[in-house]
Amino acid sequence: MGRWDPDSAAHADTWLRGTTDPDFLRWNTPLEPATDRAAARAALRGRARRDADGSTASFRVMDAADGTTLGHIGLNEIHPVLGHARVGYWILPEARGRGVATRALLLTARWALTELGLHRLELGHVVGHEASCRIAERCGFPLEGTLRGALFASGRRDAFRDAHLHARLATDPEPPYPAPARHGGPGRNPEAPGRGRSAS
Repeated sequence: MGRWDPDSAAHADTWLRGTTDPDFLRWNTPLEPATDRAAARAALRGRARRDADGSTASFRVMDAADGTTLGHIGLNEIHPVLGHARVGYWILPEARGRGVATRALLLTARWALTELGLHRLELGHVVGHEASCRIAERCGFPLEGTLRGALFASGRRDAFRDAHLHARLATDPEPPYPAPARHGGPGRNPEAPGRGRSAS
């Protein structure tokens, strides 16, 4: 995995494509939706600023073989005193069904709970998103309950829908890391989770 570069047109275009994908929008209502390359660059610059102050940690999910961007994973609302954060991700359509999200979540969780020293990671998703439920549980995030009206309804700011809350603690057993996918999986570089570099 690697960092996003707000000055890269390719990175901005990938961010735009990922966050305007119909399946992404079915399950998510972005607070600051990107509608063009300029808006995508602005979103990436905002994430870079928050990464720099330690409140978030954002990563490109990359193919281990050729460095192609496969998606995004990040920690949000990092609270170093309480030792918790929220994790979220999205995977590009052509990379789905290959275990990419599972490997990225396992790698990021390991980094956050060891190198970053967090105690608790939370993952939330819309009720009914069964793929996210399976990935969370496969990665050691058991379902803790349902949060009523916790997320915006698809494409709306005036209606809400329930969310499932999953969480993993640093004291929980670490799930096994799966074998790389046939066409490659999340890669690592010196800035990626697992190599001891903190979000700040």
